[in-house]
Amino acid sequence: MELQVALKSLADKINLLKDKIETEESTKHAFVLPFITLLGYDTFNPTEVVPEFTADLGLKKGEKVDYAIIQNDEPILIIECKNWKENLSVHNSQLFRYFHVSKTRFALLTNGIHYQFFTDLDEKNKMDQKPFFEFDICSLKDPAVNEIAKFHKSSFDVNKILDNASSLKYIKEIRKQIDLEIQNPSPEFVRLFASKLYSGRLTEKVMDEFTELVQKAYGQLIGEKINERLHFALNKEVIIQEKDQIEEVEESKVITSEEELEGYRIVVAILRRKLPTQRIVYRDTQSYFGILLDDNNRKPLCRLHLNGGKKYLGLFKADKSEIRQSIQTVDDIYLFEKELLETVGLYEVENN
Repeated sequence: MELQVALKSLADKINLLKDKIETEESTKHAFVLPFITLLGYDTFNPTEVVPEFTADLGLKKGEKVDYAIIQNDEPILIIECKNWKENLSVHNSQLFRYFHVSKTRFALLTNGIHYQFFTDLDEKNKMDQKPFFEFDICSLKDPAVNEIAKFHKSSFDVNKILDNASSLKYIKEIRKQIDLEIQNPSPEFVRLFASKLYSGRLTEKVMDEFTELVQKAYGQLIGEKINERLHFALNKEVIIQEKDQIEEVEESKVITSEEELEGYRIVVAILRRKLPTQRIVYRDTQSYFGILLDDNNRKPLCRLHLNGGKKYLGLFKADKSEIRQSIQTVDDIYLFEKELLETVGLYEVENN
């Protein structure tokens, strides 16, 4: 979650500044170095990040790649940068040469917005022509964030990344092929369905008809899937709203006792060490006296059950399940100071 937030912040910065960035050097400093920093590497430490890393190319000595990330005195990722306005597809031949003479298994070509990661899946020590992983930092999706995290200093593992690289590469290519088939079905793709559904001879006319039918069927299927997800999301929101409305109606029938308010003040006295008092809010219901973080019923801090024969303090675990602790008076709430503070810590973890 922390990496996702940091990447979003960098993307916002890029969108704000890119029209003012004119050179490759400016692109490096404004876009690429902050990305390397997000991966946990110290760009000011030459034992971790080496600018102008020398890669001797046969008789051509002193050739340099823009950056190399170093681990155990060996490069684990070499990085070639271009101006953010440039198309990366015309530049991978230069990185290909650098990769061949270095000991790294990974190479990154980037213009600070689009990132392409390469390795040597097809032939060892020879960089693949196509990247196994690529993304646009200004339109990141969750799966991409998970892959970026694997290059973080704290979790970098060559073998784990290589094991997953092949899957990433082929999934990307399969998705492209599926998209092409949906837009313009090939004869082989159409024949796959026509041969199963049509008993006659697959003449040119029949194939033309099935080409149109396949295209329509895919369009309808995708449309239905989108509508199903929207319907599910909307219904979920309606259920939540109705639940909130029911609770509001219940609250209007409730009389809050002085004992419950005293318990609330005790909880505030305990939690104010970690929270501003205005963030600790109570909602009294017919069943219990709830104390919430930010007046959000999905962030319960505790519950007081004081209206029955026995008194209980309801505490919450990480999965939001309630554990009731027996108390004699509201003063006994002080005995559970540690547990109450730990509940606040759970929400701090969520936010991170």
